[in-house]
Amino acid sequence: MIHVLAFLAAGLVVVFAGTALARYGDAIAEATKVGRLWIGSVLLAGATSLPELATDISAVRLGAVDLAVGDLFGSSMANMLILALIDLLPPRRRVLQQVNLDHALSVALAISVNALAAVFILVRPEFTILGISPGSVLLVLAYVLGTRAIYRHVTREGATLSMGLAQEEGPSKLSLRQALLGFGGASAVILVSAPLFAWGAKGIAEMTGLGNTFVGTWLVGLSTSLPELVASVAAVRMGAFDMAVGNLFGSNAFNMAILFPLDLAQRGSLFAAVDPSHVLSALFGVILMALGLAAIAYRAQRRFAMLEPDSLLVLAAYVLGIWLLYLHAVP
Repeated sequence: MIHVLAFLAAGLVVVFAGTALARYGDAIAEATKVGRLWIGSVLLAGATSLPELATDISAVRLGAVDLAVGDLFGSSMANMLILALIDLLPPRRRVLQQVNLDHALSVALAISVNALAAVFILVRPEFTILGISPGSVLLVLAYVLGTRAIYRHVTREGATLSMGLAQEEGPSKLSLRQALLGFGGASAVILVSAPLFAWGAKGIAEMTGLGNTFVGTWLVGLSTSLPELVASVAAVRMGAFDMAVGNLFGSNAFNMAILFPLDLAQRGSLFAAVDPSHVLSALFGVILMALGLAAIAYRAQRRFAMLEPDSLLVLAAYVLGIWLLYLHAVP
């Protein structure tokens, strides 16, 4: 029972901190004029992915490497569930129809690194250099180069005008210094509370008998996505649609970069130690991101909603993925 209470307590703290992250992130975007797309895709995405970072390092040290890796791919799936929900929940503001098409860059990065990680898990390379798998190094390099390309694109001359600044509800009363301090404080709160997720989830996995792979993908992945959920909902309420959507796809890309510190915490190759069944959740994450991109790119007049790219399709695909993972996990 104490594992469940710890799990819920950590989630409650994350909810309050996630709301603050959205507010301070929006103030940073306004003060720096970089734009909400990049702030959401990189800065906010990194901060809301701190639970995955702290939780999964703790899980690896506890010997639950499948719980850790399952959390990362499960979080990528959960973020796409959140993408569908912010478009479906009332009041329906057609979020996906109003965001900038430049999100295709961050989606391409997220899909690429998730698919690449799935390949490494499927191949299960045992070769390491100084105890580090070249695969995890390659994922970090891909993430860094990808985010740099996104930054250069959105900060080119005149690009800032298309980054969603027209949706502002008024000038922020916070200075850049205040926004950065507040953002850092909220991030620290999330980072400190995150290890409770690992401890509580490991106990839940043992109690239910469902195993670390499924519990990590579904329960922990969904729970460590609470900051993304809270921050994205708060951003939508502020009219910062690009920041909300960028946060979700950016988190999916950042999650794969987290495999590098996990590889450092793991003795030997991380990819050789994990269950190959994680490839299933990785591929479903890629499918969900592709559907999310299609829903954003499709701007035609809708006539047959169920036959066209839509957030409902993303929701249905998520449910199907979790069901298949459950069937795979149950003996």
